[in-house]
Amino acid sequence: MTTQELIDQIRKKKSFLCIGLDVDIQKIPPHLLKTADPIFEFNKAIIEATHHLCVAYKPNTAFYEAYGIKGWMALEKTINYINENYPELFTIADAKRGDIGNTSSMYAKAFFEDLNFDSITVAPYMGSDSVEPFLAFENKWAIVLGLTSNQGAFDFQMKGHPELYKEVLKEVSSWGTKENTMFVIGATRADQLQNVRNILPHHFLLIPGVGAQGGDVATVCEHALTDDGGILINVSRGIIYASSQEDFASKAQEAAKMYQQEMQQFIK
Repeated sequence: MTTQELIDQIRKKKSFLCIGLDVDIQKIPPHLLKTADPIFEFNKAIIEATHHLCVAYKPNTAFYEAYGIKGWMALEKTINYINENYPELFTIADAKRGDIGNTSSMYAKAFFEDLNFDSITVAPYMGSDSVEPFLAFENKWAIVLGLTSNQGAFDFQMKGHPELYKEVLKEVSSWGTKENTMFVIGATRADQLQNVRNILPHHFLLIPGVGAQGGDVATVCEHALTDDGGILINVSRGIIYASSQEDFASKAQEAAKMYQQEMQQFIK
């Protein structure tokens, strides 16, 4: 997917909502456990209820890998379902891969060619040769960890003068372009969002941490929104687990609609 296609979706739907499909089989409605593939059936219902309110879906691959081959098959069925029925939606493999060049090339082939995701989250710790293989694919994206929302971010990312995360953002942004590189910036780092936008005035930011982790849409928009949108705000638990009963899909739709309505107030 190109940058302009993503921008067009944001403007059309008046939304920059990304829904995280982080499926814990212990939390899905009990009636789905009777189906042949509970994880996929859950995802399918969520997608059908929310596709018109969001611009992206982000399955966290750990939630599928944990269930072995059946989980991986559910992930494959999920991404195929999105691509076949809603190809305009931006898809993110939240896999946080990062290794030396030849290994990264294989990761890129797995997620970009076999599964046909639009993007993948990448850890930049091993340097340019761990990220650049993901940038070699046309109209595909590397979404690089920049400033995360977990407490452990203070162990390394916030240390130094200037802080390490600033150096990472500056360096990694020179490896690719705003057409193939995004950055993960946690919404709970609201005091740092403006610093990030100053360093990266034109790149898209994937922003988790809104909702269950304490971040809010208004603060993110105040510091990070651009004229083209420039942000994808991810919400996972606050939408997909809005209900644990048979009405889970309709409740997820209500939650997604709430976020979309708040977002449209900020879109020019």
